[in-house]
Amino acid sequence: MSLTIIPSTSTTHPRTTPTPPKTAPSAPGLHDTLRSGLPSLSSTINTSHPLEARLKHWTETQEAAKMESLRRLYGLAEPVRRGMEMRIVREGEGLGALGGVRVGGAGSSVHEDILRGRDQGCTWEEVFKGDELADVDFHTEMEARLKMNW
Repeated sequence: MSLTIIPSTSTTHPRTTPTPPKTAPSAPGLHDTLRSGLPSLSSTINTSHPLEARLKHWTETQEAAKMESLRRLYGLAEPVRRGMEMRIVREGEGLGALGGVRVGGAGSSVHEDILRGRDQGCTWEEVFKGDELADVDFHTEMEARLKMNW
C-alpha cells in the first residue's frame, strides 16, 4: 500500500468505442432487430468521465492513506484498533438507545463522525436536506408563516 492521496485514474467501466451493431445477413448495414433487439445508443457508449471514478473513491483513498500512515508511525495495532472501534460503532447502531445516535437523520452516527474526525465540521448534506428547492406557491408559504393553515 502506498501513500496515494488522489484515487487512481482506473475506472470501473473503462471508456469504450461504440461497437458496430449486428446486421442482418441478407442486408448488410441494416440493424437486425429480431436477433439483437432494439438499438440503443446508451448501451453501446460508456458516458462516464474519468474524474467520476476518482470522486467516487475519494473518501476510501483518504481513509486508506490515513491508516497506512498510522501503521507506519505506530505499528499495526493502531489501524486494527481503529477498525475494530469503527466496526463496533456500526454494529451497535441497531441497539436503540445503546447504539449510535444519529443527528438530524444524517447518514452517519455521532460516534462514527468522532472516530473519523468529522465531528467539528459541517457538510452540505447536514444543512440542506434536499427539500429546499421544492415548488411551494406564494399563498401556501404565507399561510404557513402567518399560522393560518388550520
